[in-house]
Amino acid sequence: MAVSVDLAKQLDKAYEELTVAEVLDAPVAALAGVSEGDAEKLAAAFGVKTVRDLGSNKYFRLAATLVELDQSAT
Repeated sequence: MAVSVDLAKQLDKAYEELTVAEVLDAPVAALAGVSEGDAEKLAAAFGVKTVRDLGSNKYFRLAATLVELDQSAT
């Protein structure tokens, strides 16, 4: 099944035309609402430098899973 997603509102303007693979390898500041300062703090605290790092970080994945479990329980 083909899936289409419009990421324009979720990404910084400079990253809107990139492929998913390119976005995953981009710095976390490529995500709309994540500043360079936020990116520096994520790197210092968790070693997160790219969107891929953020999405695969064990702490963020655990938190997202817990939220999903809570939502499915209601």
